[in-house]
Amino acid sequence: MPQVTRLRVVGVAIAAGALTLGSLATATAAQAANPRRAIAHTHPAWAVPAKRLSQAATAGTVNARVYLAPNNQAKLASDVAAVSTPGSKSYRHFMSASAVRTEFAPSAAEVASVKSWLTSAGLSVTRVSAKAPAGAYIGVRGSVAAASKAFGVTFGTYRGPDGQSDRAPSQAATAPASVASSVLAVSGLDTAKSQIKPALPKPGPNYWVAKPCSTYYGQKIATNKPKAYGQYQPWTNCGYTPRQVRGAYGVTASKMTGKGQTVAIVDAYASPTMHTDANQFAKATGDPKFTKGQYQQFQVQPYTLASANQCDAAGWYGEESLDVESVHGMAPAANVRYVAAGSCEDSDLLAADGAIVTNDLASIASNSWGEPMQYESLAYAFDYTFELGALEGIGFFFSSGDSGYEGPGEDQASSGDQVDYPSSSPFVTSVGGTSLAISKSKTYEWETSWGTIIDPLIHTKNGGKKWQYTPPGKYPSGYDGSGGGGVSTVYPQPSYQAGVVPTSLAEAVPGGPPSSTPMRVTPDVSALADPSTGILVGQTVLQPNGKTYKFSLSRIGGTSVACPTFAGIEADAQQAAGGALGFANPAIYYLDTQFKYGQTDAAYNDVTDHPLGAGSLAEVRNNYTNPATKQGPLLTFLRTLGVNGEGADALRAVTGYDDATGVGSPRNYIQDAPQLP
Repeated sequence: MPQVTRLRVVGVAIAAGALTLGSLATATAAQAANPRRAIAHTHPAWAVPAKRLSQAATAGTVNARVYLAPNNQAKLASDVAAVSTPGSKSYRHFMSASAVRTEFAPSAAEVASVKSWLTSAGLSVTRVSAKAPAGAYIGVRGSVAAASKAFGVTFGTYRGPDGQSDRAPSQAATAPASVASSVLAVSGLDTAKSQIKPALPKPGPNYWVAKPCSTYYGQKIATNKPKAYGQYQPWTNCGYTPRQVRGAYGVTASKMTGKGQTVAIVDAYASPTMHTDANQFAKATGDPKFTKGQYQQFQVQPYTLASANQCDAAGWYGEESLDVESVHGMAPAANVRYVAAGSCEDSDLLAADGAIVTNDLASIASNSWGEPMQYESLAYAFDYTFELGALEGIGFFFSSGDSGYEGPGEDQASSGDQVDYPSSSPFVTSVGGTSLAISKSKTYEWETSWGTIIDPLIHTKNGGKKWQYTPPGKYPSGYDGSGGGGVSTVYPQPSYQAGVVPTSLAEAVPGGPPSSTPMRVTPDVSALADPSTGILVGQTVLQPNGKTYKFSLSRIGGTSVACPTFAGIEADAQQAAGGALGFANPAIYYLDTQFKYGQTDAAYNDVTDHPLGAGSLAEVRNNYTNPATKQGPLLTFLRTLGVNGEGADALRAVTGYDDATGVGSPRNYIQDAPQLP
């Protein structure tokens, strides 16, 4: 992600007992003469002269949060490394939530010093939330003039990410050197709305799946449609059931159920019918319902009508449904704790993840949301929350995104490609996406990286039919989504990736010459995501008559499927290993080196672009003209699989680790987990 505003590079290592974000307040010689220090990520990448609408913005009120650094940062780093690294004598010897609070919560003196700085500039303190270190902050409110004085900035009006007029600081915010080491991040200085994607009103309409479709890969062949790539292609599947996915990824339901484990799921808002929907879905797909107390729902903050409208709250219901049903499908006996953020804003999602750490709600946390790194102002606060979670034995999992490399976007806030965040944090497990073929007997056939291009069926002048853009051997041009991944321009390579991720890849930062330092690469692992080989999902939705609501099934895809699928499998692995594995990445890469591709006990499937040899993979799919009302005429498309970007943007799935699918998808991951030293 080139030219994203970053005030210092974050150093990451798991080596010699050190897992660290680097010193947030180490002064260089040039800084020593400056009584103030820059606060990272406080100057939005879109707040540039070319987007400026006014020279100054002095009216209005600023509501901000100043996030506080944990106490004993160096000890936190070394302790996290010790409990997370296989082979360490402290591996999996986690701390309790209360012990973490006692040792790492910001001190009273730090809180008082930060409050004094803010109030001396004329800001009023609205809240202090600092008893727990995860997401600790001081809330402040005041005039633009007071905020300008406190943070050493001027404000201007710019055309923001959503094309609207937004207020933002014209330079990076700063803090006095005396308190700089206590300040992680600041939110609320700009007025742009979050770019988080899923993410109270009633649910929206269903996406109705048009027929024909197959119950397993290759069941039905589209012999009444034109050939593509020299042969008739299969109809896409109707949506895999959890039982089929378990079979493909080596989950034996009678033994691997996630029993005794707890998975938390974080999204914005909460579906009012989630518990009932999940049980109806389980019944429809032949799995056990939740037992009493197995599913619980927590609301971290109250919702507001304004935030619900701005964030499309109803759109998050479907996200919650597929997350809960995917986790339960892979780990039917695991406890599930749904933690609802008050909105889709970064600060509220951070509070939800922080609540998992503060209250020790689970040992696995699944998060199917993210945004391009350029929009993330709270990266340090998120990262420390993930570190604190690791110390308690909590592993955070994030979907890698659904657009390959993220481009600069319509606002052109950055000059080139970038990875998603929080997926690119070195303290989380990034889950990428694949296209998965499952056989009639519910076994694994093949897998390729998710990257789909679509080609419509059209009528020719002589009365025939053809695919509009696909002569034999040529790819069509209609991009329809792909798994996220790539090389970070912010985080250096964590040591768990050294020796597994090729150096040539880790140095291949987007949009520029090779980096002199290997960088963090995503994803770490992968699982099915392509809607062409998608899963079933069940939800209470608006029916085609536009009046009534009823539980209905649909098909869905995206790395929002891959992440909870792997999180559920992680619960099975923890059951097999006898308890929490914590931050999973060191173990994931360790197992890759010990149980190699091609071995009967290989931990992962080595996912490549051409799993069946030379040639292209494709499927045929019908869509309703209006999928919400089942209205035709039917539209037919050829969907070519395994094409994740072009040229410099391409994410290639090759033998071994790659930035399209990571180390691969689960094969014997659960069975190998007990071998961790």
